[in-house]
Amino acid sequence: MHLTSEDIDAIWLTLKLASLVTFLLIIISTPLAWWLARTQSWLKGPINAIVAMPLVLPPTVLGFYLLLFLSPQGAIGSIMSSMGLPALPFSFTGLVIASMLYSLPFVVQPIQNAFLAIGKGPLEAAATLRSSPLNRFFYVAIPLARPGYISAAILGFAHTVGEFGVVLMIGGNIASETRVISIQIYDHVEALEYGQAHTLSLLMVVFAFIVLAFLYGVQKHQKSKAVSGGLL
Repeated sequence: MHLTSEDIDAIWLTLKLASLVTFLLIIISTPLAWWLARTQSWLKGPINAIVAMPLVLPPTVLGFYLLLFLSPQGAIGSIMSSMGLPALPFSFTGLVIASMLYSLPFVVQPIQNAFLAIGKGPLEAAATLRSSPLNRFFYVAIPLARPGYISAAILGFAHTVGEFGVVLMIGGNIASETRVISIQIYDHVEALEYGQAHTLSLLMVVFAFIVLAFLYGVQKHQKSKAVSGGLL
């Protein structure tokens, strides 16, 4: 069993996609998670539901509607086409957008829960010291929410690596452009190349184990710190 050049390209493309998606989602999810954790607006429920929809929707459904919206005849694609912008379906950029939407709840929810766990006390204490809202956010809320950010980054990255349905629908199967590991495994199985499929699948199993072990280790460490802090 060995990795072909196409396998290596697929691995590299997957890591590139997951890294970019995770980075962008952390930036986008931070203000959204902060608002969801703090607001009392009636919009909180519907927006929470929209954010969580990828958890229950089949990936192919999400990919199908994204394909309709982003195609040159779609609502978004037609606007982009009229502006002379390239089409998003079957491109790496389209793959990034689709992956961001599909992995959104895996990043927003851990950060939102971390903000909720902070409570009002630390922020009110900072306010009594005449700290501005912006300073309270960046120097109090975000540092205290670090465990949530770690979990969000790990889950967002891992979930993007494991995508298949959305990737296939919006990205297709273009070598060095949209063919990620999951698609490459599917191609090997279709071609009855079970040895190659086994090699890549085993890499995915090892990757999943390492990610989950690290995540549980971080959570256990944070719980131990919380208990120690409570005892002190």
